[in-house]
Amino acid sequence: MEDRETSLEDSFRLYKQGMELLKYCNDKLDTVEKKMLQMNEDGSLGEFSR
Repeated sequence: MEDRETSLEDSFRLYKQGMELLKYCNDKLDTVEKKMLQMNEDGSLGEFSR
């Protein structure tokens, strides 16, 4: 939006595209977090917990 050569319509389109990419990345991170495993002291694997 700081570029004065970018129209208002293009700015909104780019903003929307950025928000869609952010949502996509957050969804991917959530999926990976749910799949992560941690190794317990006895060598067994358990679900990752924060």
